[in-house]
Amino acid sequence: MRIALVGDRSPVVRSHARIPLLMEALRERDGIALDPYWLPTTDVSGVEGFDGIWLVPGSPYRDEAGAVRAVQTARERGIPFLGTCAGFQHMLLEFARHVCGLRVAHGETEPGAQDLLLTPLACSLAGHEGRVRLVPGTRIEQIVGAPSTMESYICSYGLNEEYKQTLAAHGLVFSGHADDGTARVAELPGHPFFLATLFQPELAGDGRRPHPVISAFAAAVARRHTEHGLPITAG
Repeated sequence: MRIALVGDRSPVVRSHARIPLLMEALRERDGIALDPYWLPTTDVSGVEGFDGIWLVPGSPYRDEAGAVRAVQTARERGIPFLGTCAGFQHMLLEFARHVCGLRVAHGETEPGAQDLLLTPLACSLAGHEGRVRLVPGTRIEQIVGAPSTMESYICSYGLNEEYKQTLAAHGLVFSGHADDGTARVAELPGHPFFLATLFQPELAGDGRRPHPVISAFAAAVARRHTEHGLPITAG
C-alpha cells in the first residue's frame, strides 16, 4: 500500500524524522504495511496513483501550488487524505479556492495579499501543547473516542475565522476547536477519509504507538487498497 508523503523533506523538521518510526509502528502494532514515498511539493506528478496522501508539516513549502494540487487530487478522486500542521492550512486553502471559489492567500507566503485565509495566530503555538475540543459525532471525535484531547503544535498560522462560515456552508466541517473556539480540525463528510489537523499527531508520545488519527488514516488507506482487489501484507 503506497502512500505519498507530500512535503519538502528536511532533517531539521521533527515530524519528518518521526514519520518513518510511525510507519514501522503501524506495521508492528496494527498489521498495516504502508510503503511511504516522499514527494517534494515541486513535483507531485503521479500523486493520483497512491493509495493515500499525507500532506506533512514543513511550511513554507517550496511550491504552494504543488501542495494545493495534492489536496485537490485527494479530494476529487476519493483518495484517503491526512493533512497535519501546514497540511491543515493548505487543505483549507485548496477548499476555499476550488470549492468556495475564493481568491485567498496564505499570510506566510503572501503577507501583503488583500484576502488572507491563513493569518498569524493570536498566540504562536510553536512548541506548545493545547486542548482540542471535539464536536460530538464527527469523524475525529469517533477516532479519538473522547470529547477532548491534548495535542502538540509547531505552528504560527491558522484559519482567519472570518471565513469559517463560508467554508462550512460549502460542506467542510470544523470538528475540533481550541478553548477559544478557533479551528483546529477540519474534515469532509462523505469522503472515504479527508481530515486535517492544525496539531501534529505524529509528535505524540515517543513514536512507538501511532496516534489514533494516524491509525485511522492507515486503516482508510488499507480499505481503499482492498477495494481495488489488492491483498494487504504486513511484511
